[in-house]
Amino acid sequence: MKLWGGRFKSETDKLMEEFNSSISFDIRLLKHDILGSIAHAKGLYKAGVLTEDELNLIEKGLKEILDETNVGEIPNDEDVHSYVERLLTEKIGDVGRKLHTGRSRNDQVATDERLYLRDEIDKIKEDLIKLIDTLKEMAETYKKAIMPGYTHLQRAQPVTFGHHLLAYVEMFKRDLSRLEDMYKRVNVMPLGSGALAGTTFDIDRKYVASLLGFDDITLNSMDGVSDRDFVIEFLSFASITMMHLSRFCEELILWSTKEFDFIE
Repeated sequence: MKLWGGRFKSETDKLMEEFNSSISFDIRLLKHDILGSIAHAKGLYKAGVLTEDELNLIEKGLKEILDETNVGEIPNDEDVHSYVERLLTEKIGDVGRKLHTGRSRNDQVATDERLYLRDEIDKIKEDLIKLIDTLKEMAETYKKAIMPGYTHLQRAQPVTFGHHLLAYVEMFKRDLSRLEDMYKRVNVMPLGSGALAGTTFDIDRKYVASLLGFDDITLNSMDGVSDRDFVIEFLSFASITMMHLSRFCEELILWSTKEFDFIE
C-alpha cells in the first residue's frame, strides 16, 4: 500500500519503490505503532472526530492486528504505518481510514521511535542493575583476595580482587546514570505535531501523552518531527557501555589463559 502519489502520471519504478521502502526495518515498530494509534484514536474520539462505535471498532481491529501479525514475515507495504492502515481497513472498512485524521507519518514515526526506545531503555536498565549488583556481591566475597594490579600488562601494585571488580561497578553506575538521564529526553511525545506545523483538529495532546505514559509533550512541532538527537544520545550511551563491557570481557579472556591462570 502506497500513501503518496504526487503529480506523476506514470507508476513509480519498482527499483525506486524497493529503495524507498522501510518495512523490512520498521516492522519492529509494529507494537508501538499500534499502541500509538489506539491512543490517537481515543484523542480523536475526545475531540469529537470519531463516534464511540467507531473508536471501539478501530481499537478492536488494531488489537486483533497486533495479536495476529507475525513480525518475522515481511509484507510488501512501504512501511509499518501503511501496513497497519491496510490491514485495519481490510478488517473494519473505510472507518479505518479515519484513524489517520490529524496525524502525519512524520509525527507518527517519531512517536513510534520514542516508544520503542523507551522499552529498550527499560530492558537495558534492568540488565545493568543486575550486573552492578552481581559485581558488588562478588567484590564483597573477594574483598581480601590479593592479586597483582597491572599497568601495560606489567605487575605494578598489589590490589584486591574486590577492589578490581568495584572499578567496573563505578563504570557501570555511570552508564546507568547516563541511561536514566537520557530517559527524560526520550519520554516526550511528538504526536500532534503533524507533518511539521501541527494540526487544526482540537486533539488534547497531553491526554494522549498520558495514555502512552509520556511525561510531557514536545513544545515545537518542527523540532518534534525532525530531530533524532535522542537516538544519537542513546547510541553514545550504548558505545560507552559496550566499551566497558569489552574491557571487562578482554580481562576475563586474559585471566583464563595459562599465563595468568586467575580464573577457570
